[in-house]
Amino acid sequence: MGVSFNYSSRRKSRRNASINITNLMDVMMVLLVVFMVAAPLMTSGIALNLPKVGGKAFEGKETSINVSVDKDGYYYIGKTEIPADKIVAKIKAIRGENEDTTVTISGDTESAYGRVINLMALLKEAGFERVGLKTEPRAAVKGK
Repeated sequence: MGVSFNYSSRRKSRRNASINITNLMDVMMVLLVVFMVAAPLMTSGIALNLPKVGGKAFEGKETSINVSVDKDGYYYIGKTEIPADKIVAKIKAIRGENEDTTVTISGDTESAYGRVINLMALLKEAGFERVGLKTEPRAAVKGK
C-alpha cells in the first residue's frame, strides 16, 4: 500500500494573488474628468448681472445662503421664487440651528435699490447678524 502525492497538480491549482487595477484606474480617470467638467455647471440660481466693485470676501468656514434679487424685484433662493412675506421664514428654516450661517444677497444691477435694502432690514430684524452683498471684482486698471 503505497501513497503517492502528485505535486504537479497542486502547483497548477494555485491562484494568482495579484490584483490588476488597470481597469479601476481607467474608471477613476473617467469619473475625475466628468466631475471636473460638470462642477462649473452645477452653480444654482438665476442669471444676474452683478455690480462690479472691489471688496473683501467672507472668510472662515461658515456656510452661506444665497438670496437673489432679480431686475424685477423678485426674491429667489436657488431657482425657486420666494414671496417677500415668506422669505425670512424660509431662510430661518434653511439655517436651522447653525448660527454661523451667513446670508449673501445677490442683487442685479438693474434691481430696485429699495428691494435689496428692504431684504437686508428684514434679515437684520429677524436676527441675522452676518448679511453680505455679492459682487464681481472690478477689472484691474493698467498703469496703477
